[in-house]
Amino acid sequence: MNRIEKMKDRLAALNPTFVNIVDESHKHAGHAGAQNGAGHYLLQIVAEQFTGKGTLARHRMIYSALGEMMKDDIHALNIQANTPNEI
Repeated sequence: MNRIEKMKDRLAALNPTFVNIVDESHKHAGHAGAQNGAGHYLLQIVAEQFTGKGTLARHRMIYSALGEMMKDDIHALNIQANTPNEI
């Protein structure tokens, strides 16, 4: 299972109706933070669970779902988290 598949598997805990993950690591080649092999990703996610939650709470939910991947596999994560009513 590659990193994106693993991320999607973990994010399934949020019961998303839409998940799109784009590996943007190539844009950061040579970046000091990317030298350990961790990637840079764009995450677009839509979930009912985000209803009534602010941006910070949504991001915390995502970080919690991704767990140790945030330490070992992901160097940077650009998050676009919406509810179904916001798209």
